[in-house]
Amino acid sequence: MTIVNLAPLKEKKSRKNKRVVDEKAPLLPLKQEEEVEFNEFDGASFSGAVFNLSTTIVGAGIMALPATMKVLGLVPGIAIIIFVAFLTEASVEMLLRFSRAGKSVSYGGVMGDAFGMTGKILLQICVIINNVGVLIVYMIIIGDVVSGTSSSGVHHAGVLEGWFGEQWWNGRFFILLATTLAVFAPLACFKRIDSLRFTSALSVALAVVFLVITAGITIVKSVNGTVTIPRLFPNVTDMTSFWNIFTVVPVLVTAYICHYNVHTIDNELEDSSLIQPVVRTSLGLCSTVYIMTSFFGILLFGDSTLEDVLANFDTNLGIPYSSLLNDAVRVSYAFHLMLVFPVIFYPLRLNLDGLLFPSARPLVSDNRRFALISIGLIALVFLGANFIPSIWDAFQFTGATAAVCLGFIFPAAITLRDPHGIATKKDKILSVFMIVLAVFSNMVAIYSDAYSLFKKNASPRA
Repeated sequence: MTIVNLAPLKEKKSRKNKRVVDEKAPLLPLKQEEEVEFNEFDGASFSGAVFNLSTTIVGAGIMALPATMKVLGLVPGIAIIIFVAFLTEASVEMLLRFSRAGKSVSYGGVMGDAFGMTGKILLQICVIINNVGVLIVYMIIIGDVVSGTSSSGVHHAGVLEGWFGEQWWNGRFFILLATTLAVFAPLACFKRIDSLRFTSALSVALAVVFLVITAGITIVKSVNGTVTIPRLFPNVTDMTSFWNIFTVVPVLVTAYICHYNVHTIDNELEDSSLIQPVVRTSLGLCSTVYIMTSFFGILLFGDSTLEDVLANFDTNLGIPYSSLLNDAVRVSYAFHLMLVFPVIFYPLRLNLDGLLFPSARPLVSDNRRFALISIGLIALVFLGANFIPSIWDAFQFTGATAAVCLGFIFPAAITLRDPHGIATKKDKILSVFMIVLAVFSNMVAIYSDAYSLFKKNASPRA
């Protein structure tokens, strides 16, 4: 009986070591570890894996979800959040199943198995685009929270501005520079994702703190009778308002993208059979947080909900200790995003290295290359956060392009390609549905955004 229980673990460790030696795939997460170091690593725990995957999922997307409720209405909004979670679970399951069949240890490996080098390179490019966009969103939100932001001609004061007034040292550029040097750069130096399990656990706890405070404020205002019942369904009055509904699709898609980290977490797990429970637990946890945040956010601010709901927490909430609660909400989530940053940065650096240096030795053994790639990427994200105007713009771009490919189109395409003949009829029907839904929704979203922008620019001339 003892032999039966130990065999899978021995096989897992042997399989991992063999992959490190034999496979040189650019996207291989374990190439980051030298073999001696890996042999001393006993494997990640279930809870550590859940925290890392949940941190990958719950990032900046949660801040834009209340604004999607304003567009969709509460009932369709919550239904779509649940629906996208189920689609995400199905797409991850497809990836893992084909990974096992092809003995691949990375998303790029599965794509390469199905579509050759072209598929792997395309996957790497999409991960880079998506993760750079997401990290830019993180920095934008941190800048909004700490230094303030302007929306529709109205200035929303940041935390430091509210405490000390406008100073040169609490301006957006300086705050983002200080945060990058003091927080992002040190956390980006870790070379194994399991090393981030404690910061990931803290980041999830901070997201829960944000949710609890928001819920408490909403409940108190409800008891006082100062909360307006939100719109339950979208307000469709003409074709323009109808097409506008689809602009939220990229935001919802981006909110669940975690596929590029699933293999990394799976490879470091002590028992690889735990990866499916890890995925389901993380998606269940994140869906709950998303639904509650969307519900309480739209209930609290109604039609005044901004694209970044954190920016709403700068006014008198009409309850005792309003200023203190505002600051607690914003500061807790700003710190949450700071701790999420390295979890998203890890696969970004790995994929860029694989794209630029596919035949080079492992990045972990080349400190100079590791440092140059890390510095270059952090500088790119920093500049993007200072020049892109809002998180909605960044979400629209990444969600309508790279994110939808990573989350739905690529897994469905692998299933339809079926290189190992293991796809069922149900799998193929679901895959066709995913691709059609993803392409149609995002084409409409892009069209609606372009039409709105054209109409906005043309109206002053009229």
